[in-house]
Amino acid sequence: MAKTTIINFQFLLPFVIFTLLALTVAANDEAYPTSTTTPDCSLSDELLIKPVRREVYGGGRIFDITHQVTVDQPSYDTEDGRLGQFLRLPVSMKNGSFCNISEMKFSTHTGTHVDAPGHFFDHYFDAGFDVDSLDLDVLNGPGLLVDVPRDKNLTAEVLESLNIPKGVRRVLFRTLNTDRQLMFKKFDTSYVGFMADGAKWLVENTDIKLVGVDYLSVAAFDDIISAHHELLRNREIIPVEGLKLDHVPAGLYSIHCLPLRMVGAEGSPVRCILIK
Repeated sequence: MAKTTIINFQFLLPFVIFTLLALTVAANDEAYPTSTTTPDCSLSDELLIKPVRREVYGGGRIFDITHQVTVDQPSYDTEDGRLGQFLRLPVSMKNGSFCNISEMKFSTHTGTHVDAPGHFFDHYFDAGFDVDSLDLDVLNGPGLLVDVPRDKNLTAEVLESLNIPKGVRRVLFRTLNTDRQLMFKKFDTSYVGFMADGAKWLVENTDIKLVGVDYLSVAAFDDIISAHHELLRNREIIPVEGLKLDHVPAGLYSIHCLPLRMVGAEGSPVRCILIK
């Protein structure tokens, strides 16, 4: 009997080792990682488990340049200049439901988002040039993150001074907005953006098709209509607005931005990342 027990253990030993190794690998590659000091997952109310929220992944290779959607972030169409309550939980486990289901309500131009041509051209809106029609090839690929002189709007003079090489199709412009942390405050009309002459110069003198900026509007407040018209008129340029660029070195990256496929919408929240 003792001999049989030893043989069975020897037979099971490789499977025990394989199982332990698999668990170790899984623990190091969690979809929802927790800190090493956090206790194991449990249904006990006594255990407080908190998620780890990150902006840099893959050992510094991937940067999340999307702002969190929060009640305090700026909004241009509210009385106090902040987004306010946007999320509710009509189906709640605390109220007896078997799961939680949230609902959200906010502008399609909230936080980090993209504009479609129908945003400022009504005939494009009626024709269906919505976010679902945007070219994903433009929204994904190599591009530059550049620093703009901090005391300037994006004028033709400023654009020319940046010496962006021909052939570059995607550029993210980091401005004074990032330094002032405007995306963490109520809406402020003094933000930096494109003036009409700068937008016109970009269209006529560069190959840029994705224009990324670090506030809610690609256009400066004083040129809000005319600058948008210059950029969107030909339906070739996609503005990506409200980017979070404060923790990323300037340089060349692979840019990836994916809007929701909302048919009929002239704007959409977007998740944007940079990969070295």
